[in-house]
Amino acid sequence: MFTKNAARTFKMQMQLHIMLIPAVVLVFIFNYIPMAGVIIAFQRFIPAKGLFGDQQWVGFDNFRFMFKLPNTMTIIRNTLQIAIMKIIFGMIVPISACLMLNEIRLKFIKRGVQTLIYLPNFLSWVIFGGVLLDILSPNEGIVNKIIQSMGFQTVYFLGDPKLFQGTIVFTDIWKSFGFSTIVYLAAVSNIDPTLYETAAMDGAKRFQCVLFITLPSMLPIIILLATLNLGNILNAGFEQIFNMYSPQVYSTGDIIDTFVYRTGLIDAQYSLATAVGLMKSSVAIILISLSYYLAYRFADYRIF
Repeated sequence: MFTKNAARTFKMQMQLHIMLIPAVVLVFIFNYIPMAGVIIAFQRFIPAKGLFGDQQWVGFDNFRFMFKLPNTMTIIRNTLQIAIMKIIFGMIVPISACLMLNEIRLKFIKRGVQTLIYLPNFLSWVIFGGVLLDILSPNEGIVNKIIQSMGFQTVYFLGDPKLFQGTIVFTDIWKSFGFSTIVYLAAVSNIDPTLYETAAMDGAKRFQCVLFITLPSMLPIIILLATLNLGNILNAGFEQIFNMYSPQVYSTGDIIDTFVYRTGLIDAQYSLATAVGLMKSSVAIILISLSYYLAYRFADYRIF
């Protein structure tokens, strides 16, 4: 039962609640209703019988079959390797860029650099991946043209299994680090300028100011983002890899999401694909819950 204060607050925020309705409806349609399809993971699903038709229930057979596949552990290993590298370098590069940008005193140069590094974030992986395919082409790509001009042989960045993971991580950081840099710059802008003035009066150099003032002040947001990124440890980037990989790099480039796509939509093994996706979602729920607990524990971050 609403109290008078609660009713008054709800009435004052009525417009905000109304604005949320379209988003809630979309989330319900595209995120909650499809969860009914989870039952496919426990069936030998035949599409002609329908989702709630007389399907044969097989229990956990699809999960057992999943772990018996010869490439299952390779796919899990690839996913973890790519995701962990993205998380690590996805923090090191933006923090370094933030510290360097913070030392630029000319505002027009600082804003120009910020704009340049932020621009790739606006491009989808369909567009950006196409650009990268041209840039990294072994025959006509500008990168290999430069390598050839230096007297070296061309490098097949997207066709060599040994180089594919590194290329994926590098291009992902290139596209996304501009946005993360802005987040860290916002944290730096809240640092009290008198701390730098006091340090300068005591004879501190620029590097010492960065080491003993800037970085410690950024530490809470660094810890927060690091813990929240833990929930993405199984998300190696489907859209990016799907637009850039090929069968010749499956040994190091195939991840859980691309495997689910090929198994479910191309090979029509719906039950197996659903089982793999459900396994990933179950692990992701645990990791996300753990990340929010760690964020609350070490950075005092609360969801509400």
